[in-house]
Amino acid sequence: MSQPHHRGLTVLAGPTAVGKGTVSTFIRDHHPEVWLSVSATTRPPRPGEVEGVHYFFKSAEEFDRLVAEGAFLEWAVVHGQNRYGTLRSTVDAAVEEGKAVLLEIDLQGARQVKAALPDARFVFLAPPSWEELVRRLIGRGTESVEEQQRRLETAKMELAAEPEFDFTIVNDSVQRAADELVSLMGLSATPR
Repeated sequence: MSQPHHRGLTVLAGPTAVGKGTVSTFIRDHHPEVWLSVSATTRPPRPGEVEGVHYFFKSAEEFDRLVAEGAFLEWAVVHGQNRYGTLRSTVDAAVEEGKAVLLEIDLQGARQVKAALPDARFVFLAPPSWEELVRRLIGRGTESVEEQQRRLETAKMELAAEPEFDFTIVNDSVQRAADELVSLMGLSATPR
């Protein structure tokens, strides 16, 4: 079986708390023509997250089995704790169907996808400023102080990876950032 061509694949990555999930949710809600990949993760659901919509929540054992089977396009341990991964079969099927595919993943995952599928489009979502990134992370209130510090240290390293990407979008407004992303994907922006 031949490998599908991945020009219809856009990879969105950026530092923790930059708003990747918020931008992706806006696109999911306003751009049904975009197929958003749903990642698998070993972390527990946050309040309001739905199985199969936000993530596929997997036990460590299930995740290990999928890794051993080579089922992931990419996977990584994030913040030294939980694992996240993108199922290759779902992405390949969507690309083969001609869909505009969006992967919202972390930096480690984006690097793996770039090594495997260099013809994909890689977009870095950047914060308007470091201060705004810190405000967003602390304002979420979903992590302990220790976890916030760990994520901020990770974010410093993630911000340095911006030159590895084809495009950068500053997330100063969710709708504006989403519109710029769908425009890069060759689609129409959200009607105002």
